[in-house]
Amino acid sequence: MVYVLNINGEPLMPTKKHGMVRHFLKDGLAKVVQRTPFTIQLLYESDNYTQPVNLGIDAGTKHVGLSATTENEVLFEAETQLRTDIQGLISTRQEARRARRNRKTCYRQPRFDNRKKPEGWLPPSIQNKVDAHVKLVDMVCKILPISKITVEVAQFDIQKLKNPDIEGEQYQQGEQLNFWNVREYIFYRDNHTCQYCKGKSKDNILNVHHIRSRKTQGDRPGNLITLCKTCHDKLHKENLENYFQPKDKGFKDESQATILRWFIYNRIKEKHSNVSLTFGYITKSTRIENGLPKSHAVDARCISGNPLAEPLESKLRIKQVRKNNRQLHKFNNIKGGKRKPNKAPYLVKGFRVFDKVLYKNQECFIFGRRQNGYFDLRLLDGTKIHASASYKKLKLVETAKTFLKEVA
Repeated sequence: MVYVLNINGEPLMPTKKHGMVRHFLKDGLAKVVQRTPFTIQLLYESDNYTQPVNLGIDAGTKHVGLSATTENEVLFEAETQLRTDIQGLISTRQEARRARRNRKTCYRQPRFDNRKKPEGWLPPSIQNKVDAHVKLVDMVCKILPISKITVEVAQFDIQKLKNPDIEGEQYQQGEQLNFWNVREYIFYRDNHTCQYCKGKSKDNILNVHHIRSRKTQGDRPGNLITLCKTCHDKLHKENLENYFQPKDKGFKDESQATILRWFIYNRIKEKHSNVSLTFGYITKSTRIENGLPKSHAVDARCISGNPLAEPLESKLRIKQVRKNNRQLHKFNNIKGGKRKPNKAPYLVKGFRVFDKVLYKNQECFIFGRRQNGYFDLRLLDGTKIHASASYKKLKLVETAKTFLKEVA
């Protein structure tokens, strides 16, 4: 599918007539605007006739499905993988700032009076997901004449997921009822006994151990366990952090989805007209009634209202990546007690990380680079093309962007 813009940059109906597109480009009647998805702009006045196009959005915390359809065919379909590393990066930054303040400004009293959060503030990990949804919708609206947008939202009852039989007052009587803090509850739950040695060490000092890093899994009870000081030191010294498994999977994604829904809907509604909502049970029913497979793109097609539209031969795969690393120094000191700068050259042999390149007639992305000019090449699904390809065999196709795109 080739997407077409008129002379003013407004979207028209796309075309599959590749021969006509090549003729227009060769004769100077059109120019290429972007390569993925392939979009051209006409350089002459044309008829601006369009058809109704519905855009369905399968919103999510890790993956987003997009499908733009007419009554008979699919015009655009994509699955997007969102970033999930923001919470861990912010926690690392917080540690670095705390350590730096202790080194540089330990004489100054902490100040908290000027840290009022503005109205509508969201945690950065959630705000990034809201912004990503809006950017994806804008991307589709720039290449297709979208007439209607439908967003699927979800709300989860976390207490019901933990205990399907919960009702009434039980919602106000959680597992930590009558306990002063989480630490006291963990000791009580584990019977004040080390869960590694079961008391064989005879160490009476008890610690609360994080089964998985608190950066990403937090201080929820399912991620905590009771250990004596001897076993706690042993686990960290011998790198046995994976000895235990969390007692539950956590409900981070469900909680974020519940928060995200109205922010995504309202942000899209501010920029586009004719926006409506739908719910997951309706999408599931539509998909099953029409005998369609389960995927984010297919769900988005059902959300658009045209589940039986003729699908494209291939859909777009999109991955959101980090744009910049602003950390100034590495954490480990080098000889002399100095901190090594965490700086890398902007270009290595003319290439950056996440540039799309052509290697042996195959398009792929640079996921790692070395100063000597050898690069780690991969596809967006993680498939390795070459672990150490020479820059002499690469040809730049597209420069790095926040959203990497390839045809799946």
